[in-house]
Amino acid sequence: MPKRFRAFACLLVLACLPHAAAARDRDYLPPEVARVLAQQHIPGTGISILVKEVGRDEPLLSYNSAVPRNPASTMKVVTTWSALEMLGPAYTWRTRAYATGQVRDQVLEGDLVLVGGGDPYMTAERWWSFVNGLRQAGIERVTGDVIIDNSYFAPQGDDRGSFDNKPFSTYNVLPDALLVNFQTVAFSLFPDTAAGTLRASAYPWPANLVIDSTARLDRGTCRRGGAGVAVSTPDGPAGNRIAFTGRYSSGCGPLSFSRAVMRAPEYAFGTFKTFWQESGGKLDGGWRIGVLPPGAKLLYSQDSLSLAEIIRLVNKFSSNTMARQLLLTLAAEKAGRPGTTSGGRRVITEFLASRGVSIPDLVLDNGSGLSRDERISAVGLAEVLLAAWRSQYMPEFAASLPLSATDGTLRKRFRSPEMQGRLRMKTGSLQGVSALAGYVSAASGRTFVTVVIVNHPGASGSGGQAVQTALVQWVFGQ
Repeated sequence: MPKRFRAFACLLVLACLPHAAAARDRDYLPPEVARVLAQQHIPGTGISILVKEVGRDEPLLSYNSAVPRNPASTMKVVTTWSALEMLGPAYTWRTRAYATGQVRDQVLEGDLVLVGGGDPYMTAERWWSFVNGLRQAGIERVTGDVIIDNSYFAPQGDDRGSFDNKPFSTYNVLPDALLVNFQTVAFSLFPDTAAGTLRASAYPWPANLVIDSTARLDRGTCRRGGAGVAVSTPDGPAGNRIAFTGRYSSGCGPLSFSRAVMRAPEYAFGTFKTFWQESGGKLDGGWRIGVLPPGAKLLYSQDSLSLAEIIRLVNKFSSNTMARQLLLTLAAEKAGRPGTTSGGRRVITEFLASRGVSIPDLVLDNGSGLSRDERISAVGLAEVLLAAWRSQYMPEFAASLPLSATDGTLRKRFRSPEMQGRLRMKTGSLQGVSALAGYVSAASGRTFVTVVIVNHPGASGSGGQAVQTALVQWVFGQ
């Protein structure tokens, strides 16, 4: 067959392919985007783009749009919108305290059961409020044990460092039905020149967390700063001891840093005990993990922030742990307790299908984007954004996305006066991955769903952001 006829036959086959989005793909890239790609040494095969005006069928720009790629944290768009639609913006999580015995003269003669309801944002301040609410309910002393019931979610293991071997980073904290303050402690080391020592403090300081500090204080000007102090966990990342060693110069002033520590149940009990004792309460027994026994009496309950407020925190500040809590909550509420990751994946996949959002190559892992396995195409992510735009909960969802030059992960980006506040877009970044997805309110007044995903070593750092900036500026001018 002559070459020109073979080429014509190939075109006919491509025209008949079932994936309409792929068929609409063109080799065209805006010159501004092509130029930045060349400057950053990113090939066209490493990028996917879909730009579509709201209310129009044909995309304005479609480039490799059906290719499944790692979306990093833009996957949170799928998880948060699914949760908003299935649970509603007013949905709340409930943390409860029960008594297994009688309460006489403010003394609980039995065990105190703390039941986690999966609250994604139980900060130290909100946990302190829970403890004091329980105290005001008429409990001063507990003669039995404190039982932690975190059975609402299935166990997620203890390996916080499985993704990147950084178990002390808050973004790696695993979900738990009674997750307090993201298992994170803010440590401070400050020179006590009068005593000639380096003192340590922590907030919150779990009663069962032991701090061993043998770091020495050197008098004089600041030389090495925080690099002179080593932080370790002698019993492993999930252990209850943290050690500070090394040398620190008195001229450096205070040193502050945060670490994820312990296991979720130990952390919850330790901070509960600290706040309980600070409020004047007494605990006679120890603690253990268990389930709420039949006949236990409800003493106190506390609702979380609403789901609309939660997804705002998830998307604006890209909280991996909170997104994973959402996935497990969907599983627990829609597929049965305990909530599992596999159940959450199934619930979201079935929900998308029920709304006519077809993403054949979708791969959900934990729903947060902190994964090397998750995959979605640019056209698939755009379809989710378009469905969200048509939703009755569109205002709540749109308000959850970072706003250009205003807040969240876009606070310092797109800062030109004409673009400030005109973009609502979720960012995503991993090593070799850079993504941006959301809504662009162009200078013309038209609104465009815009998705760009780059999977290439050159995407890391400023390279991927430069590509995003070039594309968004082009869209904004349409």
